[in-house]
Amino acid sequence: MDLVRLLIPTESAHETVVALGEEVGLLQFKDLNTEKSAFQRTFANQVKRCDEMARRLRFFSEQVARDGLAPAPHAASGLASSSTPAHVLDEMEGRLEELERELLGLNESSERLDRTYYELVELQVVLEHAGQLFEKGGGGWGGVRTSASAQDMATSSGSGSNSTAEGGGGGAVGRAGAGSSGREGPEAALLELGGQQQQLDKVSRVGFVAGTLASDKMPPFERLLFRATRGNVYLRQGSVGSVRDPVTNETLAKHVFVIYFTGERSRTKIMKICEAFGANRYPLPDDEYRQRAMRLEVVGRLLELGVTVEAGARRRQALLAILAANLEQWSTQVRREKAVYHILNKMSVDVTSKVLVAEAWVPLAAKAELQRALRNSAASSSTQLHVVVQSVADSRREAPPTYFRTSRFTAAFQGIVDAYGVARYREVNPAVLTLMTFPFLFAVMFGDFGHAILMISFAALLVWKEKELGKQALGDILHMLYGGRYIILMMGIFSFYLGLIYNEFFSMPTIIFGRTRFHCFHPNGSAITNAAGQVITDSIDPRDCSMAYHGVLKMYPGSAPVVFGIDPIWHGRKTELAYFNSIKMKMSILLGVTHMNFGILNSLYNNLFFRDYLSIWAEFVPQMIFLNSIFGYLCVLIVIKWCTGKLTDLYHVMIYMFLSPGGGFDDPSQILIPGQPGLQVFLLLIAFVAVPWMLLPKPLILKKRNEALQAAMQAAAAAGSVELTQHYGVLLSGEEEDSTGQPRPHAAAAAARGGGSGAAHGGGGAVHGGGGDGHGHGHGSSGHGHDGHFDFGEVMVHQIIHTIEFVLNAVSNTASYLRLWALSLAHSQLASVFYDRVLMAAIASNNVGAMVIGFFVFACATLGVLMVMESLSAFLHALRLHWVEYQGKFYRGDGYKFMPFSFASLKQLEDSGAL
Repeated sequence: MDLVRLLIPTESAHETVVALGEEVGLLQFKDLNTEKSAFQRTFANQVKRCDEMARRLRFFSEQVARDGLAPAPHAASGLASSSTPAHVLDEMEGRLEELERELLGLNESSERLDRTYYELVELQVVLEHAGQLFEKGGGGWGGVRTSASAQDMATSSGSGSNSTAEGGGGGAVGRAGAGSSGREGPEAALLELGGQQQQLDKVSRVGFVAGTLASDKMPPFERLLFRATRGNVYLRQGSVGSVRDPVTNETLAKHVFVIYFTGERSRTKIMKICEAFGANRYPLPDDEYRQRAMRLEVVGRLLELGVTVEAGARRRQALLAILAANLEQWSTQVRREKAVYHILNKMSVDVTSKVLVAEAWVPLAAKAELQRALRNSAASSSTQLHVVVQSVADSRREAPPTYFRTSRFTAAFQGIVDAYGVARYREVNPAVLTLMTFPFLFAVMFGDFGHAILMISFAALLVWKEKELGKQALGDILHMLYGGRYIILMMGIFSFYLGLIYNEFFSMPTIIFGRTRFHCFHPNGSAITNAAGQVITDSIDPRDCSMAYHGVLKMYPGSAPVVFGIDPIWHGRKTELAYFNSIKMKMSILLGVTHMNFGILNSLYNNLFFRDYLSIWAEFVPQMIFLNSIFGYLCVLIVIKWCTGKLTDLYHVMIYMFLSPGGGFDDPSQILIPGQPGLQVFLLLIAFVAVPWMLLPKPLILKKRNEALQAAMQAAAAAGSVELTQHYGVLLSGEEEDSTGQPRPHAAAAAARGGGSGAAHGGGGAVHGGGGDGHGHGHGSSGHGHDGHFDFGEVMVHQIIHTIEFVLNAVSNTASYLRLWALSLAHSQLASVFYDRVLMAAIASNNVGAMVIGFFVFACATLGVLMVMESLSAFLHALRLHWVEYQGKFYRGDGYKFMPFSFASLKQLEDSGAL
């Protein structure tokens, strides 16, 4: 990785950035204007314009999606590979503004016309049904309850028609008098119920309100009317079926109502109640002739309005079709332009305002490609000035980003590592070994080649359809599974392999590699045979030879074990669980200690690369001694016991190794190695020596080197030796050049930036600080404060924490690998329960229905519990073993990812916040 400075002429800056993002795509630009806000930058106005165009395009996309239109694919949109010129962008901005204005106008007009149309439809319904209610009301007044006084009955009610513009449908209060309508029934009834004798020429006028209301609101509406007016109203209602509401634009079941009342106070209350319930009120003439005339007028207006609405809908559909055809093209152009101006805003402007200065990280392998792209850009532009590229040779520069080339296969594994933390620049990449160890440790917990076949089939389907699925918008879960398709495939393959070793096919043993070579013997040594004289273990009855343990199960002389995997005779025996517990527990310890040793070995590679020789012999060596003198010794005992077949109790051996060093071997059968008592004392001794070895030498040596450095620098300053001062200044910078001429950062320089393992230069005598912790985070201080001052107390405390943590982790991490045994056992037992208690129980019933149900339950349990829940559990445990137990031994993970500017990865850059 190299840091380059680009001097770009202002007039060709846009075209240059376009060429770098399109042809190279491997430059990560640094922000040289961090002190400026987003609104103070040079190209802030252009970014605002792009944001406004993006907002319009999002609005267009919502409108297109709401009408069920599909945007044209990107390839069909005719998008050129080059970025949009400035004048074309200006034209597109004006076009988008014009289209937005037109679409908003069409939407507003369409909404207004639709509301008017459905208001007329409701009015037509009211005229048809309310007229009938009006006629029925004439003879139906006998049962109306009222408490109105004679004075209230004589009060004139409001008349006329009131329209409510906000509701979209008018509200009206009609007035009917006996002299005008010829209907004396309602008025006479009210007068009679009022109990007052009045002259016919003084008959009070009765008002009414007509409208529609949702059917589910009608009962409470009626109750509230009665209570609010104390029964001084007469309500007629009827259902009209489903009608589209002009206000909410929803199809609702509605009722038409007509309310008769007297008095201004009653009218006011009715209006408020109608408004509260969302009732749509409409004008209703008080005689049949005017009602018929209004119906004819409404029908005519509906016909005219229908034509207008249809024409507006056609125009809107045509406009949306144009938008759908160009939406992807415009969106891509706007995103590209915004990304270009975002990069330009990271550049600083020189004093002449004629050149933009940019700094960017670029891989060494891409520098030739960078020069070629700049030459092509200069040849295609009209400017006579060329872009100047300079390498920034600053020994105190910031740490470079970390860049790992990945393929479709390795990207998912690299993502697992990066989720824990991005590797420090030039640090060992854990993903290399994780490619194999992650699916293998998963398979140890999921070993069953029947379940593995299902997993391989699913992963193979995802891989086979990866091009089609990659172009589709997948859901969250399916997108996650698609991204990890190669991980799932590898986990399935390794699970198949471990399933063959465990000899389990949906929890049942197989005879793929032959039948058992063991035979059952009586304690007196004779073989058990059946009536036909055949050795009983040739049968498949799992109850035979049930005590096949502790010397009862033997092989005939000259016979050999099964060629591959576990002998099928162990399945179904009383000693099955004890046998599998023993072998899987020991296998977990072997795998765990080996895995942790690989982690510590990777720390050696890191220290060798960074030339941190002090950490090698002051940390790496004692760590290897401590881990292997105890747990490595246990692994050796396990292997020897397997090879010799002795019945040594390893629990007894390891416990007495600490409780009684050199003792505990009264029984000769407990000895696996000649001279084992003395060996255990020696191993225990060097394990105890390794603890102060990890703790003391490094801080003390760093203190001595710092004192020597300070004395040398003081002497150099006193002697005026500029050369010596510069020499020590370079050492303090924490960087040196490697064989390629590239700066190689010391761990102390990284620690001064807030990170990791301290280092001592192999022969320079520069001070570099302390090590990291066991989990790869917070790797402590190097002993230098933020001002570079060496603090011995800080270094010592850090080393104490690091030592204690490693010692404790040596025990806890080894025990953590026993989860391999626990989950493998749980998977096997669950599969056995589902097979025996569900599937086989159903088959044993000899009932077809029970068999079908049993198979269905077995399939659901296998897929839901074992293939989903158990696989997820095993995945998470394998993830933990890699993040904590493995990577914690060497991985710093305090770097930052290389995210180059590229048009091909705009979506990823936007999601990560880089743009």
